[in-house]
Amino acid sequence: MQWTLVIPLKPLSRAKSRLADTATDGVRPGLVLAFAQDTVAAGLACPGVSDVVVVTDDQRAGRELSALGARIVPDTPARGLNAALAHGASAVRLARPRAAVAALNADLPALRAAELSRVLSAAAEFPRAFLADAAGIGTTLLAAGAEQELAPVFGPDSRARHRESGAVELLPEDVDSVRQDVDTGDDLRAALALGVGPYTATACADLRLCAP
Repeated sequence: MQWTLVIPLKPLSRAKSRLADTATDGVRPGLVLAFAQDTVAAGLACPGVSDVVVVTDDQRAGRELSALGARIVPDTPARGLNAALAHGASAVRLARPRAAVAALNADLPALRAAELSRVLSAAAEFPRAFLADAAGIGTTLLAAGAEQELAPVFGPDSRARHRESGAVELLPEDVDSVRQDVDTGDDLRAALALGVGPYTATACADLRLCAP
């Protein structure tokens, strides 16, 4: 099965406020963009991924991620994360009604294509499936097969909410890079310990944040 990844991204100036203890307002947008660049690059390198759609209204992010090969879809609903994801999935299926889609967080700077491939292969066994984050509370990936609605319920306690929605929780081993999203300084240090992609590594070095 070939998947289309749908990745939502807030305007960079408003993203990741919980990283304020690690990166100041002036440098945080560049760091958030680097996370997204590494996420998109790893997604495009994954054998099970046919294309990547990024839902964003941020012009800088749109330019940079488009240059990597992502398709940019404006966040027309402008009603938050779940509406953006549903909009992105609809845009994909407007052209390919039977496309398998997977919502993926934009803040996975340590993402490895091989680990993402294992998760997507596991997801292909179910109509809808999700992967919990490293903290065991949230969700980093939600997959919907052909003719299945994505029906995202990201937000607080999304692991429990996705399970309650009928999605199957995936439990593959050795996929830490797909689970390790970054909301806080501690999360960033955990991602650095796993080994981040080149964009985040450069951003962290430039900002002197590279020590795990």
